[in-house]
Amino acid sequence: MTDTARPLDADQLDRLERLLEQRALPFQGMGLEMLDGFLSARAVAPVVAGDDWTARVWGPTPPRWESEAEAADVAALLAGLEATVRKRLRSGEELPPLLQPLVGLPEDPDADHPDSLDIGREWAEGFFLAVDDAREAWDAWLDADDWIEEIFVLLEEVASGELAVEPGEAPEPLSYRERLDTIASLPGMLADLHAHRLEHLTPREPVRRAPAPGRNDPCPCGSGRKYKACCGK
Repeated sequence: MTDTARPLDADQLDRLERLLEQRALPFQGMGLEMLDGFLSARAVAPVVAGDDWTARVWGPTPPRWESEAEAADVAALLAGLEATVRKRLRSGEELPPLLQPLVGLPEDPDADHPDSLDIGREWAEGFFLAVDDAREAWDAWLDADDWIEEIFVLLEEVASGELAVEPGEAPEPLSYRERLDTIASLPGMLADLHAHRLEHLTPREPVRRAPAPGRNDPCPCGSGRKYKACCGK
């Protein structure tokens, strides 16, 4: 994917969604929502994944395009979605509509809806598909930072449809309202993970310590005595 790709506009997002519905979903590939979750996890991952993720979009059998021009157009749409995800991460928590996580919501999300309406499930499943690609590195982050584990628990609830419970306890279904709350928190979660990733990727200047004086050198404290008879005792 090229770094010069631009985020998608509304028409391009619609085109990509229709394309995935026709050429990916019927063949065990990803829909737009799952792909957005997948790319989001890749963008905030502890390690930079260098594999060609585009081949995984279409399922086991990639489609054959009618021409090189069509293939190039599809590649540009995928690169644009990746650019959209990266711009989302750089924009913080207050996002315009086109940069919101691509989770399918009912027309009136705040109305009462049945708990069986599993909004966000595909997004969370896509997120964990990418997590599995860098599982060892993610596990190290999870072991070191409780707040990352809390994010994963919320996303696992959305993916499974069940609240996290203690071992031995009966599972409880996740309510629609709980799903909606987690989805509303996604921009903040992703912004925090992005900041954490940048912090870990930033080279740290080594601490340079002055060499210790020899035992017979003048003591650096200025006493006029030898180091061994002063601060070096």
